[in-house]
Amino acid sequence: MTVTRIGVGDPTGHYDVLVGEHLLNELPALVEGAAQVAVIHPEGLARVAEDVAAALRAGGYTVRPMPVPDGEAAKTSAVATDLWSRLGSFNFTRSDAVVGVGGGAATDLAGFVAATWLRGVRSVLVPTTLLGMVDAAVGGKTGINTPEGKNLVGAFHPPAGVLCDLTTLESLPKADYIGGLAEIIKAGFIDDPVICDLVEDDPEGATTPGGAHTRELIERAVRFKADVVSGDLKESGRREILNYGHTLGHAIERAENYTFRHGYAVAIGMVFAAELARLDGRIDEALVRRHRDVLASVGLPTSYTADSWEALRATMSVDKKARGATLRFVVLDGPATPAILSGPTPALLDEAFRAVAGGPRVPQSH
Repeated sequence: MTVTRIGVGDPTGHYDVLVGEHLLNELPALVEGAAQVAVIHPEGLARVAEDVAAALRAGGYTVRPMPVPDGEAAKTSAVATDLWSRLGSFNFTRSDAVVGVGGGAATDLAGFVAATWLRGVRSVLVPTTLLGMVDAAVGGKTGINTPEGKNLVGAFHPPAGVLCDLTTLESLPKADYIGGLAEIIKAGFIDDPVICDLVEDDPEGATTPGGAHTRELIERAVRFKADVVSGDLKESGRREILNYGHTLGHAIERAENYTFRHGYAVAIGMVFAAELARLDGRIDEALVRRHRDVLASVGLPTSYTADSWEALRATMSVDKKARGATLRFVVLDGPATPAILSGPTPALLDEAFRAVAGGPRVPQSH
């Protein structure tokens, strides 16, 4: 299988996102000049991390494996502090490098540690989940969670490269794979309608690494994100559209103590955002219905428990897109036409949530 290189450029430099199979031979060149390489990985991915370490050792590097808890449990200040201590104990210098292996939580954490150690060292990301490949590892956003919300502490720190090795998806649990589809479908609704067409053409195939359109879906989503972040590294403009569905989605994740799959929460958040746009007179019922149909066709949820609204609304007030006391939502003005809805009335928010309320809780991520 050929390797696709998708370039990401911003004022700080340029890097490539590689999509293909068996890409670990690309790692040594990306950390050239380092004496030591820290490999930060979830405890559950020890085998994959050892393959990464072996590729680096073959290139002549000293490897420091640094396992962390699985999933969102890794994205805490305590884990970050422990990693800083480990880097210090090995006398990591500014010329050394960090490799982050795993899903979005692991690459977010690894990128944050690289961004903050000595005010920034090189990082390379090896996402092993669909969510990581099409979203978390692309764009230079790094961060950890706090009790008040998700990703409220972080830094912009573009990696030296991203290796999306499609072979790692073959062992991904199907529910996790489906969760990653939410970010691909998001790109379809806000920018590339062909993505939604491909999912509708073969929804069952879309839920598996062996689907007829799998590689095209991944590459389309990565190209879209690469294009957006290349023009707006620090989310001062267009990049904000990538948060479609995330305002309510992040609130749901916090309400569930981060045991709820990110993509499942974002799927519900997209339906909520679509209902907001419909109620505000921006889109019609048909586009809202398409949201529900496309998401449901691959097994993503489109509703959430009705008794959670007050807590969710309070959490949304500290969302990163809020300005003072004013809530701001990414919505649509039409297909592939994202916009910002600033300061919706409480009545509008209440009505939009009623439209997504009443569903059962989806299976937890652990």
